[in-house]
Amino acid sequence: SFSLRVLGERLCSAEEATAGSGTYTRHGFIFSSLAGCLEKRSEDSGLPVVSVVRDAESQLLPDVGAVVTCKVCSINSRFAKVHILYVGSTPLKSTFRGTIRREDIRATEKDKVEVYKSFRPGDIVLAKVISLGDAQSNYLLSTAENELGVVVARSEAGVQMVPISWCEMQCPRTHTKDFRKVARVQPQFLQT
Repeated sequence: SFSLRVLGERLCSAEEATAGSGTYTRHGFIFSSLAGCLEKRSEDSGLPVVSVVRDAESQLLPDVGAVVTCKVCSINSRFAKVHILYVGSTPLKSTFRGTIRREDIRATEKDKVEVYKSFRPGDIVLAKVISLGDAQSNYLLSTAENELGVVVARSEAGVQMVPISWCEMQCPRTHTKDFRKVARVQPQFLQT
């Protein structure tokens, strides 16, 4: 049975149940140690286990297949390192790191892709999560679909550039062109 619990709420007597994750025992009672949903699992050994599971809002994590908005931090010849800012349209409370490998930038002519002609530090990129993070919470991301890629980029002059093709953006002030893996932006994903 699920019901919402607040932090520090007294759940039940310690004689009725065993304290599971998200709970603690004090003075013979079990309290919730985080806000979330109460879960009661019956164990064969007798007492049910009560645990509190964080609600989805506070524990939103990038999941495989999710479209995320991220900011490019650094690039080298093999990959771009990014910080994930949004999952869908929900801003993340904590920073998750991601990597877009060279071979995951484009769907075609993967061997001709050059990272520095696809992304630059500071770019805002739409990407899709292709595998979950390791111990350093480093997610593998892909921009291989047309809808994915750079959505916001600034020129050397500090002006927001305008996409002129799927692989180029232009500074409206200086008219300088820069290579990028440009996203064909779908309005529902735009988080600026």
